[in-house]
Amino acid sequence: MEYVDPIKDIENITAMKEILEKQSKRDLLLFVFGINTGIRISDLLSLKVVDIWDGTKIKEFLCLRDDKSDEEKAYYINNSVKSVLNNYLDSLDFTSSDYLFKSKKNAQPITRQQAYRIINHAAKEVGITGKIGTHTLRKTFGYHAYRKGIAISILMSIYHHHSPAETLRYLGIEKSEEQLIKVDVNL
Repeated sequence: MEYVDPIKDIENITAMKEILEKQSKRDLLLFVFGINTGIRISDLLSLKVVDIWDGTKIKEFLCLRDDKSDEEKAYYINNSVKSVLNNYLDSLDFTSSDYLFKSKKNAQPITRQQAYRIINHAAKEVGITGKIGTHTLRKTFGYHAYRKGIAISILMSIYHHHSPAETLRYLGIEKSEEQLIKVDVNL
């Protein structure tokens, strides 16, 4: 597997969202879901509507069994994801057993290769020169979570890493570029 980078610049993320929104609501959802949850691409692509929809509204948490640790993990579905998800579901005639990221050709989910093309094309269109792939979504989530004050220990747990140094390296954070971290409780 080739090493890929997180998308560190918020302006690039916003520009990619605009490009993907013009392309398709599904493609925008793939990007927004990935960068806001850190879910592996294989898990994202295997999601069905029933996993995120309780019959009347979007669930607050998505629960998935982790293949590597065999434990159940809950992923919070934040307002950014809910907004794009509602917009996407409103535009579809779906059943609860439909794949969330359904191919336009058949009832199966899009492939990893198609997901790669979607993300890579939008990144190139925005002018991102780094290495971008489907794993970029997971790394982007972690990078920005860390920058917003999420403890490295929590990110280590999500990524199944054994040391803070391993997680910082994975997220593309160099010791020399340490920045102030915002811890905004805002009660």
